[in-house]
Amino acid sequence: MQKNIDNFISYLDIERNYALNTQRAYKEDLQQLVEFLQQQAIKSWAEVTIEHLNLLIMNLRSHGNNGRSIRRHLSSVRGFFTYLVNHNILLNNCALGLQSPKIDKALPKILDYNHIELLVKPRSQTTLELRDIAIIEVIYSCGLRVSELVGLNTNSIDLTEGFVEVIGKGSKMRHTPLGKAAQKAITSYLQKSGVTQDALFLNNKGQRIGVRAIELMIKKRAIEVGIKVSVHPHMLRHAAATHFLQSSHNLRAVQDFLGHKSIKSTQVYTHLDFLELSKVYDKCHPRAKKSI
Repeated sequence: MQKNIDNFISYLDIERNYALNTQRAYKEDLQQLVEFLQQQAIKSWAEVTIEHLNLLIMNLRSHGNNGRSIRRHLSSVRGFFTYLVNHNILLNNCALGLQSPKIDKALPKILDYNHIELLVKPRSQTTLELRDIAIIEVIYSCGLRVSELVGLNTNSIDLTEGFVEVIGKGSKMRHTPLGKAAQKAITSYLQKSGVTQDALFLNNKGQRIGVRAIELMIKKRAIEVGIKVSVHPHMLRHAAATHFLQSSHNLRAVQDFLGHKSIKSTQVYTHLDFLELSKVYDKCHPRAKKSI
C-alpha cells in the first residue's frame, strides 16, 4: 500500500508537475488514510469500500477537523483512487460516491454604530476632510459598494428628494434613499469644493477618486480614531445592511437596498442579526444569566 502512495506522489511530481507543498499535503493525507485502514485491519486497496471512507470522514470530524480540512483530505483520497483505477491497480473507484461536507460560509465583519460615529467625526473644515466624511456617510447611508461610490456623478444625487441613482453590477440601475446626515455631508462638501458637474468625489488632482484611494483613506482614518480592527469600505456596506435589517426586519427591503439580484446573497445578514440578538439575550434575559 505504501509503495502505491510513493508512486502516486512521484506521478504528481513528474507527470502533473504539482508544487512541492501540494505533494506533501497529498502524502500526509494518504498516510493518515493508511493508518486508519490499518486500524480497520485492511491490508490492500482492493478491500477498501465506501463504508471505510465514510468512517474515515467520521474519524476526521471526531478529531476536530473542520469542513474545509476534510474536503481537502477527500480531494487527496479521490485523486489517489482515480490514479489506482487509471493504472489498473483497482477495477472500481470506491471514492466516487463520497459526499464532501459543506463549508460554513464566513460571516462578513461589520462595524458597530459607535465606530461609524468615530469615522465621520469632523476634525477640520478642509475640502478633503469634508469629502472624506461625505464618502463615508454615503457608503454607510446607501449601503454602496466602493465601485458604485466612485462612479457617482453630481447629477446622481437628488438632495431635494433624498435619493441617489446608483449603477450597480451588470450596469443595473437602482435608486436608494439618502439619509439626512449624508445629505448634509454632501452639501457641505459641494459648497466647499465648488464641484458642480461630472464626478462627485474628486482626488487632490481634481480627478475622479479611485477605489484604492478610498480604501486607504478609510483604513487610515480608522487607525487614527482608534478602531482596533482593520477597516475596509465594504465593512460599511455590511454595517448598513445589518443595521437596516435589525431595524426593519424586512429581508426583501434589504435586498433591494443592496442591489442584490438573488435573496440568497442577502440572507447572510439574517445570521448577523441573530448574532446581535444573541448578544442582547445573553446580556439581558434572566434565564440566560449564569448562576454563581
